[in-house]
Amino acid sequence: MKFLGVLLLLILIAAGAVGFLVYAPDTPPGEVFIDLPTGTSSTEMAQRLQDGHVLRSRYAFLLLRVWKGGSLKAGEYRFADPASAAAIYARIARGDVYTRAVTIPEGFNLYDIAAAVEAAGLGSHEVFLKTAHTNADLVSAFAPTATSLEGYLYPDTYRFSRHTTVRTMQDTMVRRFRKEAATLGLLTTPDIARTVILASLVEKEVHFDNERTEAAGVFTNRLDRKMPLQTDPTVIYAALQAGRWTGVIHRSDLDFDSPYNTYRHTGLPPGPICSPGAAALRAAMQPATTENLYFVADATGHTQFSAGLKEHADQVESYRKGIR
Repeated sequence: MKFLGVLLLLILIAAGAVGFLVYAPDTPPGEVFIDLPTGTSSTEMAQRLQDGHVLRSRYAFLLLRVWKGGSLKAGEYRFADPASAAAIYARIARGDVYTRAVTIPEGFNLYDIAAAVEAAGLGSHEVFLKTAHTNADLVSAFAPTATSLEGYLYPDTYRFSRHTTVRTMQDTMVRRFRKEAATLGLLTTPDIARTVILASLVEKEVHFDNERTEAAGVFTNRLDRKMPLQTDPTVIYAALQAGRWTGVIHRSDLDFDSPYNTYRHTGLPPGPICSPGAAALRAAMQPATTENLYFVADATGHTQFSAGLKEHADQVESYRKGIR
C-alpha cells in the first residue's frame, strides 16, 4: 500500500513537471527571431527554439510532436511575448510565420521597387531587377511585347516572409494588377499595354487625381498630331536604364538616343516607365476631350494646361520665377 502511494506521488510529480514544461509560459529575452528553413527536422526545431531562449525545454516540444503530430511549417518566426511550449507548437503547426512589409507607392519604377524589397530584407536589388526581366512571361497575356514587368507590379503594401522567392513576390504584385485592372474594366480594352504605358506617363507627370484625365488628353492630342511628347520622366527613365542617371537632367540626357526618350522619338515609349495607380489608369482609359497641347507644373505642384505655345511659354516662365 505504501509502495502504491509513493508510485502515485511520483506519477503526480511527473505529470506536474510535464504540465509545467508544456503549458507554463516562458518569456523570451526581448524580441527573438527563429529561422526554421525548409527541411528542418522537429528535433532541430526544438533545439533552435531552446537555444533562442524561446522554449524552456526542447523536450516539451518533442513531447508535443509525439502527442499532437501533424505537419510543422518552415519559415521565420518572431517571439516577443510570454508563451507556453503548447502555444509555440500550435503557431508553428499553423505556419504563423513572421512577414515583412514592403510598400510600393504609385509611380515607383522597377528600380525603386527593387530598392524597397532590399530595404525590407526580402532580397537583393540586383536579383529583383534581373528576375523582373526574365519573368516577362507573367504579363505576356496582355503585354506580349513586354521585356520586363515594368508597369505591372501594382502599387500596394505587401507582406512576405523572408523565405518568399522573388518570383513569388512579383507574381503576387502582377496578380494584384490583374485584380485592379479587372475592376477598372481595363482587361476588356483593345490595347492594354498601350493604356498602361500612357497611364505611367500620367502618373509621373501629374500629382493630383483631378488633373490626370486632362494630362491624358494632352498626351493623346500630341500623339494624334505626331508631336513628340517631350516628357521629362521618360528622359530620366532612359538614363536609369543606361546607368547614367545623376539626379539632374542634362543636355546630354535630352540628346541621348533611347527609344524611351520622347524628346528624340515621337509616339509612346516602348514600355511603361513606372507602376501607375488606379487614378492614372482610369485617366488613360478615358482621356479628357480637350484642345490643350501643353502643360507645366506650377509652384504649388498643380498643373497648368494650355492650347498654344505662347501661353505655355508664359506659364513656364511663371513657374521658373516662382522657383527662384
